[in-house]
Amino acid sequence: MLRYIVNRFIVSVFTLLILVTLVFLLVRLLPGDPFTSEKMTPEVRNNMMNYYGLDKPLHIQYLRYLGNLARGDLGTSMKYANRRINDIIAQAFPYSADLGIRSILLAVAIGLILGIAAALNRGKAWDYLCMIIAIIGVSVPDFVVGYLLQFVFGIKLHLLPVAQWKSFRHTILPVFALSLYTLALISRIMRSSMLEVVSQDYVKTAKSKGLSPFQVVMRHQVRNAILPVVTLLGPITASVLTGTFVVELIFAVPGMGKWYVLGIQNLDYSMILGMTVFYGIFLIFANFIVDVLYGFIDPRIKVVREGR
Repeated sequence: MLRYIVNRFIVSVFTLLILVTLVFLLVRLLPGDPFTSEKMTPEVRNNMMNYYGLDKPLHIQYLRYLGNLARGDLGTSMKYANRRINDIIAQAFPYSADLGIRSILLAVAIGLILGIAAALNRGKAWDYLCMIIAIIGVSVPDFVVGYLLQFVFGIKLHLLPVAQWKSFRHTILPVFALSLYTLALISRIMRSSMLEVVSQDYVKTAKSKGLSPFQVVMRHQVRNAILPVVTLLGPITASVLTGTFVVELIFAVPGMGKWYVLGIQNLDYSMILGMTVFYGIFLIFANFIVDVLYGFIDPRIKVVREGR
């Protein structure tokens, strides 16, 4: 297992290096630069380019960035004076993570229940109800759900705050809006996976041994059917925790999403690279955790790895 973890770590470092290289080059290929403005004189622009090292050859800029990155320094914003990217992430990430964790927990809990219930009641009213919820969740965009929730529960019924992130009541609407798509996706995948497992021989054997329906479902059906859901959780968790611009913008959540988009709009090289590297590290780490969890959920995978 230790050898496997070391190999995965090396692969993760190379993956991150490739990601940084590609983003660094692609950002430089965009037309214009961070200091393109009608109000900026050529002298001031040249001074700014010199200050941030953008007048140096590209390979010098790249090596300098890698050196700073190795020391954990993501650079300084080229649009917001004296704002370090590390500080911006440290300030915004807790809000995005809080919103993301609440959304993931809600989506996983309700999604699994709906998927299992739909599979166990296939062709019945409960199955159709679960699938209608799943279709709505997958089909309707986040911003539509967000605005609809604000209109109904905030403006018309006055039950919950329309926006901002101050108390538990402020979190209910954005958490539900963000979790609906993931919830629907998990319920659909869980239902399909459960239907494949229900007719397997080992399930019939468990029933013939006299196990209760609850034991058969939890020990033999859910455990084997949940692998596709676990696979899905890695990238979804990284995406949700590191910022969802639309939901954060609608509900005025001060998270990372707005900084990412502002960085692209302003051609803020440091901001784009810093956010991308942070997201990449988070995504790689999440996938690594999911891969390790496979060994605990399905012993067959662990046996195959050890055999290699």
